[in-house]
Amino acid sequence: MARQTTSLFYDNLRLVDADKLRMLVRTGVYEGHTGGLARGKLQANVVIVPSRFAGDFHQFCVRNPKPCPLVGVSRAGSPLLPALGDIDIRTDAPQYNIYYFGEMIRQKTDIIDLWRDDFAAFALGSSLTVEAALIEKGVKLRSRGRGNALPKFRTKIMTCDAGPFGGEMVVSMRPIRLGDVDKVRALTARFPRAHGSPIHVGEPSIIGIADLMAPDWGDAVEIMEGEVPVFWASSLTAQDALARAELAVSITVSPGHMLITDVDAQADAGIFKV
Repeated sequence: MARQTTSLFYDNLRLVDADKLRMLVRTGVYEGHTGGLARGKLQANVVIVPSRFAGDFHQFCVRNPKPCPLVGVSRAGSPLLPALGDIDIRTDAPQYNIYYFGEMIRQKTDIIDLWRDDFAAFALGSSLTVEAALIEKGVKLRSRGRGNALPKFRTKIMTCDAGPFGGEMVVSMRPIRLGDVDKVRALTARFPRAHGSPIHVGEPSIIGIADLMAPDWGDAVEIMEGEVPVFWASSLTAQDALARAELAVSITVSPGHMLITDVDAQADAGIFKV
């Protein structure tokens, strides 16, 4: 019964506008995954670093636009991103990861007590943005609505370094019916702010993934008969780069728990500055 209630609540959330969804998150009513929610609106990963590292991290995103599509930059010390909506980045994502010296030490549903005047925030477009559009077009996404996080894998594709930030590209994977692959390619290409079209379809070893049932992050998803694994660049690339940089402190949203913005998902690519 509890699972039915949770599923029904999630299904109802798909009908809720972006600003109302953020209010549910801000007030602690919803702390779950955001895939499939806020149809037509951009979802974003959030990365928060001390301002002394902001220039290098900005350059890392510029040099790696496929995994790190930069869509918003805050002023140092400001928790607001007004260009993306009525947003307070301390409260408006369902869950945050807190890193000390590259190690994730805890998760919180808000970071009000951790906020510092020297923090700078970056918003990176997320592929979860496109899930509502895929579902509407009849593309089956088996992991949605069950509390599962997309499987994500570190690949052998190297990023372009900037300062202390670098490493391999991370990708997300969704099993897609073979007959839907062309439709999925075309549809996701319309969302350049959300990683755009896939970077790879099919055999995972080609991009350095040894075992699809052993993701580096998220939950494993079995490839069923008639399906093929499809891989998108992931903004978790930035989180992995943060961990490697071993900053004294950094904060991100947790995988699958994105910030929902008021920006149209298919708007022309660019950065919204405060």
